[in-house]
Amino acid sequence: MPPDFEKPRPPVLVDRAYADPDAVRALVRRGGPYWPTIRYVANAAELSAYGGEPKKLSVVPWFRSDWAYGDVRVEGAEAILHNPTFIEAAHALFDAKVVRPQIVYVNAMGPMGAGPAHIDVPAFRGLDRTTVPVTFLHLMHRSGLFESHRIDIATAVSWFYAGLRGEFEYWADGVQAKPSRIEGPLDNRAVVGDNEIMFHRVAPIGAADPPVIEDATLGVELVPEETSSDWVAIDQGRELLRYADRDVRISISWKAEVFADAEAAHVRESHLDDLALDDVVEALLADLAERGREVPRPEDPLRDETFIATLNETHPVPRPALS
Repeated sequence: MPPDFEKPRPPVLVDRAYADPDAVRALVRRGGPYWPTIRYVANAAELSAYGGEPKKLSVVPWFRSDWAYGDVRVEGAEAILHNPTFIEAAHALFDAKVVRPQIVYVNAMGPMGAGPAHIDVPAFRGLDRTTVPVTFLHLMHRSGLFESHRIDIATAVSWFYAGLRGEFEYWADGVQAKPSRIEGPLDNRAVVGDNEIMFHRVAPIGAADPPVIEDATLGVELVPEETSSDWVAIDQGRELLRYADRDVRISISWKAEVFADAEAAHVRESHLDDLALDDVVEALLADLAERGREVPRPEDPLRDETFIATLNETHPVPRPALS
């Protein structure tokens, strides 16, 4: 059965995300560099031009830095990974006995249009973003065939932003209902939600008609300037664009795997019933065949264009109501 995007768990709103917000703000400035999120779906080889030179592109000013994935990668991020406020909210949200903090990443976003309404990347016992492409995980999720193996994940999103707009919108009552909205100021506040079921997005940031980072490569980075409070987009030593600190919307995403009890956590951690990719592909092919959509078994199921396109047509992304 497909996941019910109409019934996400009601999120938990947090008015004071961090006991020492100044320490977190300071960590944000030294926790980079921040790279464009386009790197999730592209690489230098795909975007290369003739002659071996990287192709120039326009970059939406949405940058990211990974601070923890199991292990902490940025010194000082331990305090965020093990934030007791987020852990307590995760227990309450999922009625979970076991909470295992796992991921921290930081978004630094300049003025831009509204982000897409989306759900976060799901994970399954045996298959997650470390082993298969995120697009394939989303297809597994939307098919509804592997819900028995999907891992519940609590997500806390916290913010530091004093600029115009940039509200957080979320579909707490399902994709067909009007979205709820967390208005500014977004200063040391957070929402803890079931973000693999609850659609959400960033409202437009800053003034209308924001500048675009032009003539960039995938090597572009957003870095805080040492001699001022500004943030600068730099590509191969070239300054492409500059933002005042108040115009950069900082959001910190914290994720934890949650389990009903210790036995469920043990099954996950001991890999007692992990999914195998071959079995997943067979299940997807069988489901397509039952729907009258026969597809040959692909040699590379994670990247076969016909296979992926057929799955996308069969299990489309829900389109949330915008008003």
